[in-house]
Amino acid sequence: MKVLVVIQARTGSSRLPGKVLLPLAGRPLLERLVQRVQTARTEFKALVATTLLPEDDPIEELCRRIGVSCFRGHETDLLDRHYRAAVQEKAEAVVKIPSDCPLIDPSVVDRVIGYHIDNVDKYDFVSNLHPPTYPDGNDVEVMSVSALERAWSEATRPLDREHTTPFIWDSPGLFRIGNVEWETGLDYSMSHRWTIDYPEDYRFIAQVYDALWSEDYIFSIGDILALLAARPALAAINAGYAGVNWYRHHLRELRTKTAKDTRSLAADRSK
Repeated sequence: MKVLVVIQARTGSSRLPGKVLLPLAGRPLLERLVQRVQTARTEFKALVATTLLPEDDPIEELCRRIGVSCFRGHETDLLDRHYRAAVQEKAEAVVKIPSDCPLIDPSVVDRVIGYHIDNVDKYDFVSNLHPPTYPDGNDVEVMSVSALERAWSEATRPLDREHTTPFIWDSPGLFRIGNVEWETGLDYSMSHRWTIDYPEDYRFIAQVYDALWSEDYIFSIGDILALLAARPALAAINAGYAGVNWYRHHLRELRTKTAKDTRSLAADRSK
């Protein structure tokens, strides 16, 4: 199976502009994320999908420097961006990984993709997000190209176009949905925030990298948890945003998500 991993990235961000180019252990965040994804053992092609805006030229330049493919497409229609990248690469399965997950564990990437491959006749879409259990920031979604094509052709809600996959997982009965739960049996999805959207998130992630990064070792979920147990003040840096995600803006539109799946912040409602 020809698997394409699409890492979506752009420099535009209302809360933390240029976050994908912020330094982590001396290199841009996006470079560190690509390194972690490419450490996964599954055979796939990794590709960074960015926009056609001139402000995202540095992303293409970074991709050229580190030797990863770059696809450029629509600014806000990420469903179109993913589909056209898949067509260009003649992919059979597409993996969506957002660029705000620089702590993603490569073993999680392997586990979710592997589950899709092992159950390709059973599911059209597999993720570890419906429902989520891993610490937030280990997001992996895998879909068949036929499912992606149907979503691209039929999706009309703005949120479906902007967030790529909701038409698939939020349309009960249209697609066969599989989910991978954290093998520990724990659910840290609303309590452990390892993604980046706010300055506090960057401070947290940068300090994790300062403590754990090395040239010859890819640190894991277990390593991060051990660090947080030893340094609880570290987790407190962005704890106020734990459980906050994009669902909060679309609860009236989403069929399969409710208020229990997100947190809202008064300071965030005007953003």
